[in-house]
Amino acid sequence: MSEPIAATVKAYILDAFLPGADAAELTDDTPLISEGILDSLATVRLVTFLEEHYKIEVAAYEANADNLDSITLIANLVRSKLPA
Repeated sequence: MSEPIAATVKAYILDAFLPGADAAELTDDTPLISEGILDSLATVRLVTFLEEHYKIEVAAYEANADNLDSITLIANLVRSKLPA
């Protein structure tokens, strides 16, 4: 995983929600919400982290499984909000 946004998001998820988990088991495409890794409170914490770390704003309608169910989707969302 050479993509810096994905690496940062993965590190945050492992630290905040999966302490002690094997990092190799969390891939860029692991389902986070649909597999129960992120519940509603964890999703709010993740969005807060993204907003603070990347200085972006995630609208309430964007904080869903369509945008946050995998590291790949999260990285795509962040990239779409960063200035060009």
